[in-house]
Amino acid sequence: MNILLLGSGGREHAFAWKLSQSGNPGKLYIAPGNAGTAQCGENVNLNPLDFEAVLAFCSDKNISLILPGNEDPLVAGIVDFMQPHGIAVAGPDQYAATLEGSKDFAKAFMMRHNIPTAAYKSFTSENLHEGKDFLATHSPPYVLKADGLAAGKGVIITEDITEAENVLNDMISNARFGNAGNTVVIEEFLHGIEISCFAVSDGETWKMLGSAKDYKRIGEGDAGPNTGGMGAISPVPFANETFMQKVAERIAIPTFEGLIKEGHPFKGFLFMGLMNCNGEPKVIEYNVRMGDPETEAIFPRLRVNMKDLAVAIAHGGLDKLPFEMDSRTAATIFLVSAGYPGDIENGKPMQIPAPGAQTLFFHAGTKLTEKGVVTNGGRVLAITSLAENIGMAAEISLHAAETVQYEGKFYRKDIGKDLQALQS
Repeated sequence: MNILLLGSGGREHAFAWKLSQSGNPGKLYIAPGNAGTAQCGENVNLNPLDFEAVLAFCSDKNISLILPGNEDPLVAGIVDFMQPHGIAVAGPDQYAATLEGSKDFAKAFMMRHNIPTAAYKSFTSENLHEGKDFLATHSPPYVLKADGLAAGKGVIITEDITEAENVLNDMISNARFGNAGNTVVIEEFLHGIEISCFAVSDGETWKMLGSAKDYKRIGEGDAGPNTGGMGAISPVPFANETFMQKVAERIAIPTFEGLIKEGHPFKGFLFMGLMNCNGEPKVIEYNVRMGDPETEAIFPRLRVNMKDLAVAIAHGGLDKLPFEMDSRTAATIFLVSAGYPGDIENGKPMQIPAPGAQTLFFHAGTKLTEKGVVTNGGRVLAITSLAENIGMAAEISLHAAETVQYEGKFYRKDIGKDLQALQS
């Protein structure tokens, strides 16, 4: 069976690595891929959002299954586009993908199905003044979210009401996030610890895929601007059986059942971005795919045949597929380019040692050239290590980070330290 994997980041390398271990015959293509995915299959110069070109490639290469890594093709409707042509896609249809594509849609969905989340209201240019009045009824911090996809940068949290009013105006009137900010969601601030929980569904049955914590700030101690993710820990110590049971019963099941009731059964990976509010999970956001860098921490712990899992998502039979999670802890540290998340320079030659028995290197912003592997993005390389506890796993990843060489290398050295005291 030939598979086309869409994407180019660390998450996609983790998918490609897992797929390459599956042992089933067939060829893996990655569009467009990176230097790491090239070790697992064949990279192809193909725009994942050019559905006509993707369809032509699938016909030419006899592709049986498309696996989108990121949200863009799913939100744009690749499942709906490919269905009349008989090409299976391991992901949700466009309606279900709107859980990520529109925060206003997601909040309304949660309200319809009694899924715990923060109180909110949505505003556009037609009622902008009401948005400012609504802010005045809240106490800080103020949370403002661009409704659409904004590359992970569409959420602004501020303690200052004047700044909040200016941000609201900037999003709607000045198109700060383009069309993504035509509608702005203002919601109450949830106090607690963030956690990412994952599930997978074939439209009829579902299974939980564990938990991870993502570290988004560039600086140690969670200082500085947000990034795409500087590292992750999986599992999260406080996500015990009781907490995860609440996530399943109060969030995952109502989400899957709600979409079935609305005529769009969810097929694919569901990312539930949650806040642990004194032991009670509340939804911050949905993603309709695996997270990045959480995938790089979870997949090394996931014991499953990934090809069989992708087929089960698209065609059913998930309940018959055996898989389990490694009990060890995974610590992922991201190496980034100098200047990230601001301006960066690509093309820096890299020296990457062979992975060790406990360590994996997942390429993200890399490119294979005639001169070898060079940097090709802000987030360059995810290093994941497995060990008995957070401290040991993080120490192994930090040691591995020292062995990777390229100009301008930067990484956080405190990934997981805040969780170590919680791990018994």
